Amino acid sequence: MQYGIIKTLGGDAVYTRIRDLREDHDLKQRDVAAILNCSQQVYSNYELGQRDIPTAVLIGLSALYSVSVDYILGLTSNPKRNV
Repeated sequence: MQYGIIKTLGGDAVYTRIRDLREDHDLKQRDVAAILNCSQQVYSNYELGQRDIPTAVLIGLSALYSVSVDYILGLTSNPKRNV
């Protein structure tokens, strides 16, 4: 299955959400890719929904943007992380 459980749970919202978060923080794909230690092409594929987003990347994005993984996945509209 190409989109895995993320596609099932959050629909396309997850891909839109990670793009919106990146743009809201005035970052380029290459900037986020460098932070996540992946290529710009791989990160672009995450935003386009052409590649599953690994758990470690979801956690990294959550830390980078100070939002919950549930928010990134589209499971909640509340971006706050439970710490």
